[in-house]
Amino acid sequence: MQTPNQARDLAQDLVSRAMAAGATAADAVFACDASTDVQMRLGALEDVQRSESASIGLRVFHGKQSASVSGADVSPQGLATLAERAVAMARLAPEDAYAGLAPEDRLMRAPLPDLELDDGGDPDPALLRGLALACEEAARAVPGVTNSEGGSASAVRSVMALATSHGFCGSYGGSRYGVAASVLAARDGQMERDSASHSTRFLADLESAEDVGRRAGERAVGRLGTGKIESGPMPVVYDRRAGGSLLGPLLGAISGSAIARKTSFLLDRRGQPVFDSSVSIVDDPHRRRGQRSRAFDGEGLPTAPWRIIDHGVLSGWMMDSASARQLGEAPTGHAARGVSGAPSTGSSNVHMEAGGQSPEALMADIRLGLYVTQLIGMGVNGVTGDYSRGASGFIIRDGQLAEPISEITIAGNLKDMFAALIPADDLEFRYGVNVPTLRIDGMVVASS
Repeated sequence: MQTPNQARDLAQDLVSRAMAAGATAADAVFACDASTDVQMRLGALEDVQRSESASIGLRVFHGKQSASVSGADVSPQGLATLAERAVAMARLAPEDAYAGLAPEDRLMRAPLPDLELDDGGDPDPALLRGLALACEEAARAVPGVTNSEGGSASAVRSVMALATSHGFCGSYGGSRYGVAASVLAARDGQMERDSASHSTRFLADLESAEDVGRRAGERAVGRLGTGKIESGPMPVVYDRRAGGSLLGPLLGAISGSAIARKTSFLLDRRGQPVFDSSVSIVDDPHRRRGQRSRAFDGEGLPTAPWRIIDHGVLSGWMMDSASARQLGEAPTGHAARGVSGAPSTGSSNVHMEAGGQSPEALMADIRLGLYVTQLIGMGVNGVTGDYSRGASGFIIRDGQLAEPISEITIAGNLKDMFAALIPADDLEFRYGVNVPTLRIDGMVVASS
């Protein structure tokens, strides 16, 4: 596996070859990773996988014509062939008035900050086996758990590099560790499944395997004894696992491409209140050890923390260079890039700031409502904001969690849902997108 410096050299080499082959501009992305994954089931080793992969992508321009290619051969001959093929393709491509590299005067020039993305470790598979076993055993030890789909532990090291023909070249490495368990519980002929997991950049930050496993077992057992609820409008409370999904449609709706195509339900809401004034949502690419932290974006522009929603008000759009040109604005450092194709728009670490009430206080006045722990399907219309998803969780009766419930549908419109949303005070940073417990009144619940 290549080091960050080696990855940077490969990307620069490919850009140089593309320019020599006749490109007027070019950028290249190199990505590689090495991973080890251990699976345990019913106390026995089920699988051990070790994999390494590397790929490189090239985007070239011939005036306003462009083409992208990718491959895995990083030998000198492989890079030469890739460059020649890309330039030949670009000469045959249609012109795109918005195509081009990021503005040169906006490229990141400062040294990359240390975001603590790599702990430098390479754990022995025996350590991962011990974590996977401990996680599964803790889950199976919960009374009511009758079977297991297994426990797992993983370690991944990755490197990414980006080089452009107009002066940017950067690279960084990262590590990631994870532990998870999935088990089944049964009672009176009913069987339910649930899981728990945790992942971190540093092994030292990984939650105890026993705690993760115990939570998986308790979740599965807690789903037994399903109740019923009458259909109709009522308050819906999202737990932290499920609530993060509400920010996905928001981020899609404020992407530059959606605004340029006029396919966003928030098209006319920039600078306007979208949430209650108690709600603020932040994109923070510089969080140390963050799951999605990055010093530069997919076009070589510097990244910076940004308040997407500032006390309820929508601040603006997330734009890569192409969508910014189309809108007549400046890119915002939100370009996301893989080894294939052109950059798109993407966020980094996103979180909703905590509110002022505990989850218990948030639910205290709910006579009948729904507490959602899992969502199914992707029934969200990004143009209209219409929202409908399958869900499971618990009935709320007189401010308390009561019987578990499943096979229900919750529906509303995201404009109304965002305006009614109230956050609790229990924010934790565990994922790429983090929210506290959320309450939304007036949603429609349909029970089968």
